[in-house]
Amino acid sequence: MKALVAIKRVVDYNIQVRVKADGSNVDIDGVKMGINPFDENAIEEAIRLKEKGIVTEIVAVTIGGAANQDILRHALAMGADRAMLVETQETLHSLGVAKVLKALVEREQPQLILLGKQAIDDDAGQTGQMLAALLKLPQATYASQITIEGNQATVVREIDGGTQTLAVSLPAVITADLRLNEPRYVKLPNLMMARKKPLENVPLDSLSVSLTHNVQQLKVATPPERPAGIMVKDVNELLSKLRTHEGIIG
Repeated sequence: MKALVAIKRVVDYNIQVRVKADGSNVDIDGVKMGINPFDENAIEEAIRLKEKGIVTEIVAVTIGGAANQDILRHALAMGADRAMLVETQETLHSLGVAKVLKALVEREQPQLILLGKQAIDDDAGQTGQMLAALLKLPQATYASQITIEGNQATVVREIDGGTQTLAVSLPAVITADLRLNEPRYVKLPNLMMARKKPLENVPLDSLSVSLTHNVQQLKVATPPERPAGIMVKDVNELLSKLRTHEGIIG
């Protein structure tokens, strides 16, 4: 079984991002970048399925400029077999990314398509669902457990008030939650060996994908500062302030 795992390069989650002076976007010049954490869970799960003898090949894919090779090398060092970079300098939103991934899936014909449930830069959480719809494949999102037997995947996902278990036929699109697993630590020798694994550059134009930009980013701004908190000595004072000052309790 071949698994295709889509990953994205994002600002490191430990970095506090800044907005550009003109408000056009987030300033990422000189900022540490890395693999989207949810996508790292997806890679880890594919590797674990390979270690169980269920998956036979793992293909990591991403979209963007040459700088994105670093996260593909990271995925290869974790245990992916080969990688593909769809080269473009365009900024693609969720639907555009899903269309490009659809072209790659049709080319590679994987039985399992894994993504993170969302990217931590825009928190859209849409690409996996859009990809499944475009491919007309079953989907299971926010997976915290994946079990594959034969041609079926059983996925446990967290929902409001508990968990839900879904069974989907393969091929299918599954998006990973952080609780799915603990990604392995990448050792330096693995990073060195990853340089010998195949990494294919695929020009976006070669995929014949029709992209329409139906989302326009007008402005990026920092959220308003929250007012300083106040200390109260007991519950009665808290209730009084909520009634008289905040208007929360009538």
